Amino acid sequence: MSSKQNNLKKIKSLCYLTLGGTLSYQFIYFKKDFNGYYDTFLRPFSQLLDPEWAHIIGVSAIKYGIFPPENFQDPNVLKTKLLKYELSNPIGIAAGFDKHGDAVTGLRRLGFSIVEIGSVTPEPQPGNPKPRVFRLPEDNAVINRYGFNSEGHDGVLKKVKNLDKALLQNGLLGINLGKNKTSNDAIQDYILGINKFFDIADYFVINISSPNTPGLRSLQSKEELQKLLAAVNKALNSLKTGTKPPLLLKLAPDLSLEEIKDIVAVIMKKDTKVDGLIIANTTIERKSLMNKVYASEIGGLSGKPLANKSTDMIKTVYKLTKGSVPIIGVGGVFSGQDAYDKILAGASAVQIYTALIYFGPPVVTKIKTELAELLIKDGYSNVNEAVGKGVK
Repeated sequence: MSSKQNNLKKIKSLCYLTLGGTLSYQFIYFKKDFNGYYDTFLRPFSQLLDPEWAHIIGVSAIKYGIFPPENFQDPNVLKTKLLKYELSNPIGIAAGFDKHGDAVTGLRRLGFSIVEIGSVTPEPQPGNPKPRVFRLPEDNAVINRYGFNSEGHDGVLKKVKNLDKALLQNGLLGINLGKNKTSNDAIQDYILGINKFFDIADYFVINISSPNTPGLRSLQSKEELQKLLAAVNKALNSLKTGTKPPLLLKLAPDLSLEEIKDIVAVIMKKDTKVDGLIIANTTIERKSLMNKVYASEIGGLSGKPLANKSTDMIKTVYKLTKGSVPIIGVGGVFSGQDAYDKILAGASAVQIYTALIYFGPPVVTKIKTELAELLIKDGYSNVNEAVGKGVK
């Protein structure tokens, strides 16, 4: 062997050794200090990827258990009663993250007590053209116009019908239902979802508040909502089962006070009632955004800019219903204080989405730890004691 070949062989061996050492170090760091590893390596790397690709990779990583399970025992102070369920903590993952039911048990292992999948449409549909997701990092916000991209009822059912509920460890599985873009009968689309998933869902969500499906938000008008909820309640009551899943309605944050009052009047009636509300979906409002590159993109804005808007709406609805309708608060929850603000405003539980996109799995434990400290500081022994205490 020539001297040149020998040198090349040594260089090649050194490269392999360096690569092996680097990978070993990364693996040890990942295992020993996942939170630090995520902040130092994975978080910056994920922000370099196309937002939709980063989303897909993140869901897959959670599905296949690449991220370690949460190493945190929920303290008693985080217990909450929601609908008819007792939960060890009030933190859930909002619909839109795991659209197709791919990572339900993985999300539960990260510490979420509520995993809501969807929106699921009756027939598969691709959603809107790409690009359709945009990060606004200066605002801790995201704009999306996915448009209910869905694998359809049958595709999602295959994934969740044999789900081992024991793996959820008393966590809840919510099924968020949407309508197909080309459907001529929105009411029937929601009824089809109820009939398809009634023996799997711990609760249903009727999503009529996404801004990305033409005409969908018009179903929030008083007359349309009455027709929709009357038909859905009739379908639920006709189920041949001993118990029926609770029914929740997800509202837009862009409703006027009069529109909110009309909705409350409808849901308080026996024939058109709901068991709870989710407040709120993404907003079409664009106020005081620092990011000027994507601020004008069409779609729903989520994240920090939505925080106060959704909290104020929770407080309004809590007052109008006198606290009689359970609320899940969504919008701009990045910290324990953000979650606490929504609980004090009237929410019995909260959901996150954008925080997970920016800060990854460690944010779940962070929020729960901070929330527990705030509850203890103010003398509460559980979440329910604090619900609505900030409403005057």
